[in-house]
Amino acid sequence: MAIEKLKIGIVVGSVRKGRNAEAVSKWMYNFACKRQDADYELVDLINYRLPLLGQEIHAEQQEEANFAIRNWSQKMATYDGYIFITPEYNHSVGGALKNALDYLKPELNNKAASFVGYGSLGGARAHENMRLILGELQVADVQAAVTFSLMTDFQNMTLFKPADYHEGNANKMLDQLLAWSGALKTLR
Repeated sequence: MAIEKLKIGIVVGSVRKGRNAEAVSKWMYNFACKRQDADYELVDLINYRLPLLGQEIHAEQQEEANFAIRNWSQKMATYDGYIFITPEYNHSVGGALKNALDYLKPELNNKAASFVGYGSLGGARAHENMRLILGELQVADVQAAVTFSLMTDFQNMTLFKPADYHEGNANKMLDQLLAWSGALKTLR
């Protein structure tokens, strides 16, 4: 009997023009896929065009907004675990990712998450903020994280050139994420 691989969504948590999130997300995706231990998929927030939660939506835009929200919810419900790629903005997670998470609750319950961050301190404060947000959404977060510094892992703060040692952190993070995702799957 074949064991079904876990499905892990790698969420690109920035929609800014000129964002570093694309390069970091592609690195994480390629690294994870080489392990061949789960089915990994990139989920880019930029493709969903979610309205600001609670914002008044004009009638002619309502159908498009509902479509985006429904697609986002359905996509996120398909995963057993998540890797959130997040920059650190003003000592916290970016607004686009926070807004996207505010549309979810049961889709994420009893699943696991990990973090890959970047910023002046590697996104560490964004990770701490994410732990609080995900706790409310009943998501278990793992201890290991990958943290890229804008000063040392990016040339001119834009060209992504990660140091080799991040691979060890990424392996540890993925090991923890898959263990917890598998264990939590038994609760759903």
